[in-house]
Amino acid sequence: MNATECIKKLSPVLFWDVDKSQADMDKYPSFFVQRVLEYGNWSDWKLLLCYYGKDRIVDICKNLRSLDSKCLSYICAISNTRKEEYRCYRMKQLNQGHWNF
Repeated sequence: MNATECIKKLSPVLFWDVDKSQADMDKYPSFFVQRVLEYGNWSDWKLLLCYYGKDRIVDICKNLRSLDSKCLSYICAISNTRKEEYRCYRMKQLNQGHWNF
């Protein structure tokens, strides 16, 4: 399956802020991986897995600046990796919230 076919099969909800015809899965893989993980459904995940493969998705996720905690836990579970290996987890630890007095 090529990138154009894959984009056509993905849910239109994922492209609420971008032009679907201008989207490029090979040029911006982190955009697609993060959108599908955070907002996609199971069929979107299967398409993404078929296009990129699990190892590449895990590598992309390791370099994301932000990722929902549930999505991070899912990626860690399916890839048997630790949260500390992911940039989004390390960055989140640096940004502590305000103290509640």
